[in-house]
Amino acid sequence: MSSFAKDFSKAMSQAGPSQFQEVIRQELEYSMKVELDKILATAPSNELEHTKKDLEGFKKLFHRFLQEKGPSVDWGKIQRPPEDSIQPYEKIKARGLPDNIASVLNKLVVVKLNGGLGTSMGCKGPKSLIGVRNENTFLDLTVQQIEHLNKTYNTDVPLVLMNSFNTDEDTKKILQKYSHTRVKIYTFNQSRYPRINKETLLPIAKDVSYSGENTECWYPPGHGDIYGSFYNSGLLDNLIAEGKEYIFVSNIDNLGATVDLYILNHLMNPPNGKRCEFVMEVTNKTRADVKGGTLTQYENKLRLVEIAQVPKAHVDEFKSVSKFKIFNTNNLWIALSAIKRLQEKNAIDMEIIVNPKTLDGGLNVIQLETAVGAAIKSFENSLGINVPRSRFLPVKTTSDLLLVMSNLYSLNAGSLTMSEKREFPTVPLVKLGSSFTKGTVIIIANHGDRIDIPAGAVLENKIVSGNLRILDH
Repeated sequence: MSSFAKDFSKAMSQAGPSQFQEVIRQELEYSMKVELDKILATAPSNELEHTKKDLEGFKKLFHRFLQEKGPSVDWGKIQRPPEDSIQPYEKIKARGLPDNIASVLNKLVVVKLNGGLGTSMGCKGPKSLIGVRNENTFLDLTVQQIEHLNKTYNTDVPLVLMNSFNTDEDTKKILQKYSHTRVKIYTFNQSRYPRINKETLLPIAKDVSYSGENTECWYPPGHGDIYGSFYNSGLLDNLIAEGKEYIFVSNIDNLGATVDLYILNHLMNPPNGKRCEFVMEVTNKTRADVKGGTLTQYENKLRLVEIAQVPKAHVDEFKSVSKFKIFNTNNLWIALSAIKRLQEKNAIDMEIIVNPKTLDGGLNVIQLETAVGAAIKSFENSLGINVPRSRFLPVKTTSDLLLVMSNLYSLNAGSLTMSEKREFPTVPLVKLGSSFTKGTVIIIANHGDRIDIPAGAVLENKIVSGNLRILDH
């Protein structure tokens, strides 16, 4: 371990601020700035501007990381949320829908978090391009759901994908196939931050490239990056100018996260006349969800508390299904104007998640990340809605995939519905061995083009695109 890192670790373990701690922090920040400047100097002119924005964002996050001491929550201040701060979905639904639901829908934008790869299912490439049902991918189902809404209500609900540098290129190739659907699709990229050596606390990257050997030097910094990246892309302002007012954000692999008209109506036409800037869908915990983040009352604000923030002495209490009965589904409804206001004031406060990783060569690194739901405390008039379990149907593994492929669910207009023949509202527990992970082959022919695959060809973990004709000779 370097002398800087040793001194830093020692200083941080001592309670109370001191001159010594401050000197160490300044030294580390200065060393980081020098390294980031060296990396920025290698950026080609066409990448200079967005690389600079990424590294500036990382520098701010690193500064906060050095300032924080110990767990980010004081366990003694955590309280159960007040009764009216988490509404039952049944109460929201009981209000019914107005006649002008189309005008309400036209204020909505659907945002899917599309930065993840399919590695947990044994696949290469973007997770959203994995086939999940009748050869439909996660992305196919999302487009079908929104197109069904737009056709049914004669509306213009767009889809926005937050890609990462890992998924952007492959996703954009696939988007050609949706050009004839009734859904406008936009994309923006989340930031690309440098992984840092756990011992020296300095970047392991020496230049801006992220291909080949340098792939492991960079990472997308969690979905909390949505606020800054969405704002910096210019897309936020464009959508506000088009009259859009709310985004519905969810993970693209949560097949239960469909647009809910009752929740949208509650946002647009609140019963007390005061609009919520942030709504988090929560659902009841089962023993399988004990690690999920939960909504609490903390210093008179709703606050999302994740297991990583909990002092070790209280982890079992946090996992208690009787004390903390709900968890965050990561289905979120957020006011666009509020994101813009808070982003311009630099007032979105999210706890830092320190994610340790070991690279293939054995090097220990850390990633500094944030979570989108953690920003709930920065918004005004936030609300939790306790939704049915059916709105939380994540597909993380091939075991989950087997469930959604089975006759337990039926597919209609991109949405999955559990069979009424199932006597229990919960899904069966399925665990498959590692031999059931998948490979991925994606073939993309442009509209009007054709790709011939030779008989007997074996393709594994490949994307084939373009135009290829094979004729007998």
